[in-house]
Amino acid sequence: MQLQRPSFIQEQRLRMSPQIYQSIKLLELPVVDLREKIEEEIERNPALEVLEDHSTVSLDEAVKPAKEEDDYFEPVSDPGFVRRGGDEASDEQRRFIEGALSRPETLQEHLLWQLHLEPVDDALRLISETLIQNLDEDGFHKEPVDLLFRELPGGSPAPLRIAEGMRLVQSLDPAGTCTANYRESLNVQIGLLPDAPEGIEGALDHLELLERGRFAEAARRMGRTEGEARLFFDRIRELSPFPGRSFAPAEVRFVVPDIQVVKKEGDFVIRLNDEEIPVLGLNPFFMKIAEGPKRGGGVARDFVRENIREARWFIQSVNQRNHTLLRVARAIVEFQRSFFMKGPRALTPLTLRDIAKELGVHETTVSRIANGKYMQTEWGIFEIRYFFSNSISGTGSAGSRFSKAGVKELIRELIAAEGRHCSDQQIAGLLAARGVSLARRTVAKYRRELDLGSSYTR
Repeated sequence: MQLQRPSFIQEQRLRMSPQIYQSIKLLELPVVDLREKIEEEIERNPALEVLEDHSTVSLDEAVKPAKEEDDYFEPVSDPGFVRRGGDEASDEQRRFIEGALSRPETLQEHLLWQLHLEPVDDALRLISETLIQNLDEDGFHKEPVDLLFRELPGGSPAPLRIAEGMRLVQSLDPAGTCTANYRESLNVQIGLLPDAPEGIEGALDHLELLERGRFAEAARRMGRTEGEARLFFDRIRELSPFPGRSFAPAEVRFVVPDIQVVKKEGDFVIRLNDEEIPVLGLNPFFMKIAEGPKRGGGVARDFVRENIREARWFIQSVNQRNHTLLRVARAIVEFQRSFFMKGPRALTPLTLRDIAKELGVHETTVSRIANGKYMQTEWGIFEIRYFFSNSISGTGSAGSRFSKAGVKELIRELIAAEGRHCSDQQIAGLLAARGVSLARRTVAKYRRELDLGSSYTR
């Protein structure tokens, strides 16, 4: 018979205070997000105020005369009022319509609109809507389907109903969504073709040969003629392996660098982008209340002191973030001095551990401070993580002198400057002549990561 007896266990646990958590989160923020966080904190904490803001402009610079083509609105409340004839009023209305902002339709919105027109029952509609909301920008499943329906009200539906919902979504426009990968998407699209050639499904297993133009070898493996292999490939090229990308928003993303590295008098000067970060201080009125004599308002005094304490911690966290960013940037410049002198092809191997050991901090601190932040150099603007690159795999110790990112830039230059279409084996030979020993399959891997086609497609 087992007896239950009380026992004591001594263990150590790290409890993270809200202030420490706030400091860690501020390390991760790039300069644009940091400014938004500062504005939120100023609105929340009345003890915090802006002493100086370099990002503001004067009233004369901000106020600019409006152009005639920007005056979209009618001067009267009645849009049907015609002052100088119908043509002039129509022109003003047209300028308003053309100037109105529009938001592109997303893949989910396009599929849901079609789904609502389908005569299906409520249960199947709910399954299909759940599947649509689970699609990524390519049109593929974000989460596995078998795990997706566990949290639905009423439990997971029957597998046959889930399969029915998947077939319904796959048949909507664009065809081939709600699949696991591009191969499954192409297979679904082939099944929806009204005049699909017989046996074309087998061509999906030999896409690499068909892309290289090796139709004879692909036909031999499929047991078909070379003409049939060419026909299969031509029909597959009409399909979209990533059907959801046609709805991806074509937005221009502006990058604001956090650090600027300038070469001056033979040395490198590192500047923090502090124009976007306002100078913070404590509200003098709150400081006067906190330091004044304690009277009847004890609750108000405690409120003031608590806000001052949080404001001081926030200012200290922002300064610590900027100080750590500068230290990491200085270490990167020292380790990657050849890059700043010669360009991306001279990038040397560098890991988070190297910087952390140099600065005496943890690797996670370096990872957080490098995440999402950019550095402006004379070679362009690069994400700080770009400067961390592992050494390539090679024979002997010579291979460790070259970073993966540097070798990829060298491959890009070789392909851009080639007078003829060099194969991966020929590129490996050119790299070996420069002291970089790489296997052909490694060259092919790096070329695909650079989104460069093979010698057959270039």
